[in-house]
Amino acid sequence: MDVDCISYKETGFFSPTVIDYLEDKPELKPFYSYRPTLDGFAEFLKNKKVVADRELLADTLDDQYQLIDKYARIWDPEFSIPQPVQQNIQDLRLPNTYTITTGHQLNIFAGPLYFIYKIVTAIKLAQQLKEQFPDKNFVPVYWMASEDHDFAEISYTTIGGKKVHWWLEASGATGRIHPETLRQALNQYKGVLGMEHYAPELAAIVETAYTRFDRLADATRYMVNALFGRYGLVIIDADNKRLKQHFAPIIEQDIIEQNSFKNITTTNEKLHQLGVHIQVNPREINFFYMKGSLRERLVFEDDIYKVLNTEISFTEAELKQVIASNPERFSPNVVMRPLYQECILPNIAYIGGGAEVVYWLELKSNFEHYKIDFPVLILRNSGLVIRKESAVKIKRMELTSTEIFKSTDILKNYWIKKHSDHNLSLQTEWAELTAIFDKLKDRAAKIDPTLGPSTEAVRARLKKALDNLEKKLVRSEKQNYHTRLEQIEQIKAEFFPKGSLQERNENFGLLYVKWGQSFIDELIRNFEPLDFEFAVLTE
Repeated sequence: MDVDCISYKETGFFSPTVIDYLEDKPELKPFYSYRPTLDGFAEFLKNKKVVADRELLADTLDDQYQLIDKYARIWDPEFSIPQPVQQNIQDLRLPNTYTITTGHQLNIFAGPLYFIYKIVTAIKLAQQLKEQFPDKNFVPVYWMASEDHDFAEISYTTIGGKKVHWWLEASGATGRIHPETLRQALNQYKGVLGMEHYAPELAAIVETAYTRFDRLADATRYMVNALFGRYGLVIIDADNKRLKQHFAPIIEQDIIEQNSFKNITTTNEKLHQLGVHIQVNPREINFFYMKGSLRERLVFEDDIYKVLNTEISFTEAELKQVIASNPERFSPNVVMRPLYQECILPNIAYIGGGAEVVYWLELKSNFEHYKIDFPVLILRNSGLVIRKESAVKIKRMELTSTEIFKSTDILKNYWIKKHSDHNLSLQTEWAELTAIFDKLKDRAAKIDPTLGPSTEAVRARLKKALDNLEKKLVRSEKQNYHTRLEQIEQIKAEFFPKGSLQERNENFGLLYVKWGQSFIDELIRNFEPLDFEFAVLTE
């Protein structure tokens, strides 16, 4: 693949806060710890205090992968966990090993492309940090959001413009859902893949994942491991009693003292004053009670801790006892999950999308309260994959990578003005008229100083009329380039489905069908996590 990079700012798809973070605006510095640069990592590594229990973490990961290995060998005696994964898990026991983490929900069939891009960014950054700091190890980690309960968000994907949907009435943690009812969606997905090139390979991966395991978390682990295991990606399911035991003191303290609510609320007020759009707001208690298929909010009412929509309640003493004996029943929400992550991993970087980066800025004061290091925030790599046929159209129309990110109407007007045989801009004429009006204004002021506003009003009316005339000129010229403008519409619809980025809509499946594993290789080769540029990739 060939790559052409443009700044995130030029795409127009990223929030002002994200751009300010990337550009190192000083007003945001109180809300994070270290810059996303090699120098920032060097400084962090000097000061990093690991609170994770490394042996516990590695033992837990060993057990989770052994479960996958056990099930997989039933139908494939040759199956084995990739050696780079095994090595990375063992390296986590060493004091010089750190993790580079990204997290995402358990979207079926890996959801939209940015699911893949997140993980690729983590893998590439781990490789680059190893080159920069050869005396240390860096392990890429995919944190499965297995405790998330928003099934609607993960129950579909779009491939080749076709929406594939898993129809199911589900409740509780999505990682615990049995994928047995996924068959119809699985057949639809495989049908879109077809039978050419690498389609059978990908079909076998998803068939195995969603028919051989009885938990969506395990199915997702198998699929993601099949795609990324050779690069050493370690996949963690934090819906685990032993890991929660390590986090239990903070669970108890935060539920009773409501520290996260106080800390994050104060931070959000400061961010709001800076004009930052707040992504998440904390609750008084930021944990769910989870048991079986139940996952409901925990609230404090009338001096009793209650589980909403149930008859379950606890006194403070009973709550402490349950946390001590069954910490796995307490599931952190969106504002406490990052703290849990950094508590159980020796982590130095978190990779997320634009909205994630902004919501992590809300959390630093809570990390400081609990004396846990705040990771380096990395905006995941973004990309647009362009087919050769489309690249030829773009070249023929003399459009650049930056220009195709303009809105359809703006791009059409720009193209018409650039290629028309006629001068459709009236800017020169307006400049001449402005000079005339300046003279008229001076003359009128000498006669009557109150005539200045009247002159300006006439100027404004004439400017509006001139703008309308220019629009009519462009509109008339568009009729002469009807076919070319239709091609612009087709290009925009292909690259930006529903007016959004390709990566937020289209699944990776058809790209894998064409390229196979080399598609992942090409992404790893071309993505540069610390350059913070949007990659336009041409097949």
